[in-house]
Amino acid sequence: MSIQYDVEQLADSYGVADSFPKDFDYGEEEADIEDSPAPSDSKPRILLMGLRRSGKSSIQKVVFHKMSPNETLFLESTNKIYKDDISSSSFVNFQIWDFPGQVDFFDPTFDYEMIFRGTGALIFVIDAQDDYVEALGRLHLTVSRAYRVNPEINFEVFIHKVDGLSDDHKIETQRDIHQRANDDLADASLEKLHLSFYLTSIYDHSIFEAFSKVVQKLIPQLPTLENLLNIFISNSGIEKAFLFDVVSKIYIATDSSPVDMQSYELCCDMIDVVIDVSCIYGLREDGSGSAYDKESMAIIKLNNTTVLYLKEVTKFLALVCILREESFERKGLIDYNFHCFRKAIHEVFEVGVSTQRPAGSQAVGSPCKVVALNGTPRNTV
Repeated sequence: MSIQYDVEQLADSYGVADSFPKDFDYGEEEADIEDSPAPSDSKPRILLMGLRRSGKSSIQKVVFHKMSPNETLFLESTNKIYKDDISSSSFVNFQIWDFPGQVDFFDPTFDYEMIFRGTGALIFVIDAQDDYVEALGRLHLTVSRAYRVNPEINFEVFIHKVDGLSDDHKIETQRDIHQRANDDLADASLEKLHLSFYLTSIYDHSIFEAFSKVVQKLIPQLPTLENLLNIFISNSGIEKAFLFDVVSKIYIATDSSPVDMQSYELCCDMIDVVIDVSCIYGLREDGSGSAYDKESMAIIKLNNTTVLYLKEVTKFLALVCILREESFERKGLIDYNFHCFRKAIHEVFEVGVSTQRPAGSQAVGSPCKVVALNGTPRNTV
């Protein structure tokens, strides 16, 4: 379905993070951990840990199940380990394990060796509006135990519920938590253990931005994807481009220029608009069809000469670009270069499935020639 808009204030009308249709989902979460397959058969694993009521389950529901942030107020506390299988594409293909607040690492029935051995990332959620002294103690115990089992884990700290704090308080809280956590690691001679910190809230796009950073660390093809995006935008007159997982609005890759939060939010809002409208007007009369398919494309022109351009890349991935109106006058060039980019992405996907090449591998078959603004052909890969 092809959609074109000419709007003045996109952000004003679609400024919330929960406007995605709820039936466009990853499906129901699976049963508790006892039903999970053996570790060797499992997909890459992301653990959500933290104290009770810190917001772990709310994060999972908002990001991957399109729950309204206000509805999370009625979620019950997690009392056992739940796993959620996220299988939207080869690039976002993992399990999230949501742990209860009080995990007893000394309980003989808790097989932390098995759990940490198969983990790609451990997200520890700290409630920024609460006294976080106990949370810091639990953070240190958790990451030190996990690091000794699997030093390859990416350790991520979400300083959560910052929507209720002033900007100065946010910065001070992050600085304090960062300092205390790293001092505890230094005292335990764990200086090699690296923690990444993010300020997050389910009431804005910060939680999607943080999860994007976490997921990107688990994608072995990331260097290749970034390289393809850099070539594409440099030859097409595009200012910024994101490769989005459409369902979660996580961006799995972007070009090498810095990410501006406002630009990211605009792109997220555009995906919401496209899917919302497609769910109403893009399906057949009997309700069959898909709200997002190979014909999906949208153009949104803002009143500040900025153009947002969305194109389908795969069944679950979309390329969203930000460019100026004068650059969009060369739409034919952009579309041709996009065709080459899309072909290369599909080849990367096929290589990842069939041969499991190491990260950064670029041997993906015959190169497609992109065309520069001056008309010079160039290889995409």
